[in-house]
Amino acid sequence: MSKTIKLPGLIDVHVHLRAPGATQKEDFQTGTKAAIAGGYTLVLDMPNNPEPTVSPEALQQKIDLAKARVYSDVGFHFGASKESIQYFESIKDKVFGLKLYMNHTTGELLIEDEKVLEEVFLNWIKKPILVHAEGETLQKAVILAKKFGNKLHVCHVSLKEEVELIKKAREDGLKVSCEVTCHHLFLTEDDALRLGPFGQMRPPLRSKHDQQALWQGITDGTIDMVASDHAPHTKEEKLGEKVPNGVPGLETTLPLLLTAVNDGRLTMDRLIELTSTNPRKVFKIPEQENTYIEVDLEESYEIKNENLQTKCGWSPFAGMKVTGKVKKVVLRGNIAYDGQNLFGPYGQVNIT
Repeated sequence: MSKTIKLPGLIDVHVHLRAPGATQKEDFQTGTKAAIAGGYTLVLDMPNNPEPTVSPEALQQKIDLAKARVYSDVGFHFGASKESIQYFESIKDKVFGLKLYMNHTTGELLIEDEKVLEEVFLNWIKKPILVHAEGETLQKAVILAKKFGNKLHVCHVSLKEEVELIKKAREDGLKVSCEVTCHHLFLTEDDALRLGPFGQMRPPLRSKHDQQALWQGITDGTIDMVASDHAPHTKEEKLGEKVPNGVPGLETTLPLLLTAVNDGRLTMDRLIELTSTNPRKVFKIPEQENTYIEVDLEESYEIKNENLQTKCGWSPFAGMKVTGKVKKVVLRGNIAYDGQNLFGPYGQVNIT
């Protein structure tokens, strides 16, 4: 028996497709193949490449690299730096948001200087500022957004105190949205011990107590969306002397969420809000006509590394049993995936 239903194409506002500069991990072709196989018809790419997206030329290079190669639609976020502030006005119509790194993570875009942070918040246009701001640093971002009237989007919320801070900021009238990842929803610090370098990420895996707060945030509406924070690295890099932060997630997010629906932890209506309706609303993403996915709600299977499209070829969820499988993806009337085979590329680039 199977129970197949139709869902809107999924939107992931937080992925790292690694081009240019780190295409041994992923590239526009392999990353968007992984997106389509995971039910995503549009993804938004982050700027913290080895060659960061902090100038009009760097942004155009990404657009040109992606053209005619992408299987899903792709848009971009611009990177915040002291030097990139001068370009905000000229690139505002080519990106969906500004990514600001306020804690250490992959890349060289960390900003800790208070004066530069104020300049970023002052000069950015009305689109969201996406912040990597963990724990106490998030309070600083909230204060700045309130001072300058920005739309704030909090990436990969992982702590109970962050959920509470976001809830309080909304009560105070701040325009703030937030996302959570499946690795924080389905894994904890206990799994980090088991996974070793393959469970190392930023923010790190947290306690069961924090994880319960994330699920409560999904239930009560504090969490707006689920994003994969798809951040692939090769197995060799993960097993090397200096372990990079990040895990892939484009192909496992929907199966995990469908499993939560099957287990009664999540409703289907809420899943659609978290993966399609709210990302589109918050980031003002245009509709994709005649675009949808079909999923079998009852098919159970084991996540296996060898079945993945991502170039890195591994998942922290390998070995996990899930219930719910993508059977078809249609992008603007084109069958992009039939449950086994990928077709295309049919993706469009930078559809702001």
